[in-house]
Amino acid sequence: MAALGWLTPRRRSATARSVLAGEAAAEAGLKSTQESFNVPTTGAAGPAGTAADEAAGAPDFPVVGDVRAAAFFDLDNTVMQGAALFHFGRGLYKRKFFQRRELARFAWQQAWFRLAGVEDPEHMQDARDSALSIVKGHRVAELMSIGEEIYDEYMAARIWPGTRALAQAHLDAGQQVWLVTAAPVETATIIARRLGLTGALGTVAESVDGVYTGKLVGEPLHGPAKAEAVKALAAAEGFDLDRCAAYSDSHNDIPMLSLVGHPYAINPDTKLRKHARRLDWRLRDYRTGRKAAKVGIPAAAGVGAIAGGTAAAVALHRRRR
Repeated sequence: MAALGWLTPRRRSATARSVLAGEAAAEAGLKSTQESFNVPTTGAAGPAGTAADEAAGAPDFPVVGDVRAAAFFDLDNTVMQGAALFHFGRGLYKRKFFQRRELARFAWQQAWFRLAGVEDPEHMQDARDSALSIVKGHRVAELMSIGEEIYDEYMAARIWPGTRALAQAHLDAGQQVWLVTAAPVETATIIARRLGLTGALGTVAESVDGVYTGKLVGEPLHGPAKAEAVKALAAAEGFDLDRCAAYSDSHNDIPMLSLVGHPYAINPDTKLRKHARRLDWRLRDYRTGRKAAKVGIPAAAGVGAIAGGTAAAVALHRRRR
């Protein structure tokens, strides 16, 4: 897809390909959850007596036991520092899936992403095209096994504690929590499972008899396609989107954030920060003390929430600007 095809979410509507990508992501996510997590999704009940229903002094959110509510988290730079696809590429290079020249391109893209803090569609598309060519002909099971190792090597230490605490607050309230990302659904599923989340919606790469063909189903799960995936999952699981929450760092995810009744801007880029302020969306910034101070959040709040337990996480989650 040419770079010019990626317009801002407010101007680019869902296309047939983004609808296909979203529906494929929802189907693959539910299937992966049932197979890999080996737990039912619909009608999940929350634990009784958690810190979520013990906290006082603020309206309950997330609402304990509200199984028609769910939380949707973007992955790159929201849950995890950097881009999952680039970390995955590093791991594949280590295992000699491709040559040094291709690694240099992955490294440059990752460095740009970390400095800019936002997704550049042209860079992301180039990375996805590279990844598809690399995995073509390999078995899905092989890449899943390698992905487990790569998570431990490159991703586990890059999870934002503050965002992880927000996800845990929803889990403790008995709600489903889903990653929604442009990363491959297999990689996203591994991350979700390692974090104890419900499941993941991600870009679906075509496979035949368990072997990657080098093509996508629809398009990358980006922008409007993410919103389509959330809508498809909500329909399948019976969620009321007005009672759901969504979290992202990128203005590219405004379509997804606009679907739910509780949108959050996490480590927001400039465009999303302005949009969130204009609509009075809640903001959280876990990147540095300086940036956190700008949005009125204690610099250590994220780490303290994880270290101090769920009660602190819920208290942080309820604070509004």
